[in-house]
Amino acid sequence: MNAANEKLPDAKLSMTVWLAGVVARTLFIGILIVITARVASPQLEHISSLYETPSDLVRVALGFAVCAWLAINLFILPKDAGGYRQWAQMGIVLVPLAILCAIVIW
Repeated sequence: MNAANEKLPDAKLSMTVWLAGVVARTLFIGILIVITARVASPQLEHISSLYETPSDLVRVALGFAVCAWLAINLFILPKDAGGYRQWAQMGIVLVPLAILCAIVIW
């Protein structure tokens, strides 16, 4: 028997782990969207100033692309139980770190 070809039966995922994984992942990606939008905003406070400085235009365009990519990935959930467990475990560290980064950047 080849160990690589064998598939372990997928253990039943509890509702608590699923919910913790979804909440941690959603909070983390949402905070990343907020951080990206804040960093990518133009230096001058009005949008009409984008055409005056090309660097602001590039920064806003890239920020919009990253925010759109993150928003799309927000709705693509993990396919297996291990993904939810991993997000539930990593969320304990990543969500407070992301909140701290958002506070420092703001």
